[in-house]
Amino acid sequence: MAAMAALQSSMTSLSLSSNSFFGQRLSFPSLSPVTVKPINKPCLVVVKLKQWERKECKPNSLPILHKMHVKVGDTVKIISGHDKGKIGEITKLFRHNSTVVVKDINLKTKHVKSKGEDEPGQIIKIEAPIHSSNVMLYSKEKEVASRVGHKVLEDGTRVRYLIKTGEIVDSAENWKKLKESLGKEKTEVSAAAS
Repeated sequence: MAAMAALQSSMTSLSLSSNSFFGQRLSFPSLSPVTVKPINKPCLVVVKLKQWERKECKPNSLPILHKMHVKVGDTVKIISGHDKGKIGEITKLFRHNSTVVVKDINLKTKHVKSKGEDEPGQIIKIEAPIHSSNVMLYSKEKEVASRVGHKVLEDGTRVRYLIKTGEIVDSAENWKKLKESLGKEKTEVSAAAS
């Protein structure tokens, strides 16, 4: 009730005539102008963008490459997803988004369009990447999956080893086998291209 009375009294205090109203500014004598102080502090709230909108980048606009616990040629066990429990070998790494491609795991169907009249279209299976947190290093001898640890040997080389078994993953023999297999694949690809 008191608010209505105050509103009516403020409206009657305005002296408006019908002919002077048009084209004129309204003046409210009862209201005093309010001053607003500008805020000098920057906004501390950071909007979290979706992964496909923006990737973390270095000052030179290249993507940040994440450290990963696995390397190409490692034998891993899938610990989550629809291929859980399967064992395979890593063939590719994508360090900008921490994903790996495991041989014959996470197969997706791709429909390939025909490139010419003589080539028909195909339906092929391709290996899709899996996030590196969904794979775990696997020991073939002891048949157990384990986390990875790092240690420095007597000769000063830093190697990875399996925590459960103590088996060293980065050995000179493993690197030789990996280099030989990669060399064979390259020669096969070049021979197929010729």
